[in-house]
Amino acid sequence: MSELRIVPVSDEQTLLDWQRVHNEIIPTAPLSVAEIRERVTRNVLEVAYDGDVLVGCSTVRPPSDETPAAVVIARVLLAYRRRGFGTAIYEHCLERGRSLADRIETHILASNEDGLRFAKAHGFVEVETYLLPGDTIPFVELRL
Repeated sequence: MSELRIVPVSDEQTLLDWQRVHNEIIPTAPLSVAEIRERVTRNVLEVAYDGDVLVGCSTVRPPSDETPAAVVIARVLLAYRRRGFGTAIYEHCLERGRSLADRIETHILASNEDGLRFAKAHGFVEVETYLLPGDTIPFVELRL
């Protein structure tokens, strides 16, 4: 890892980069540009670059009526895993999440074995598995 930069989704390029990472890692629930524009109004969406190379993205959802927890999600493109990017993105998100709530959760597609292994290695425990309407691969909700 040389020079990791984590920047907010603030323009068309960062939005498209965030979309690329999200949709590659969660192919069962791809998001459109319009959906991402809506999400950025209520969540913190950020993109991570190693220098100028896109390596990942993140989401921090504040507590809501649905859950009193802040949800932190760090995503790293497959080609850039196991280089410290995930840990750096996760720690960045965790700091923001802890400023919003006492409880922290994450949600990971069940087929993302790297993501599940990463979350469990960082102290998360599985609390629920759920299937979105029309999906065949469940998400796993984990709590720190």
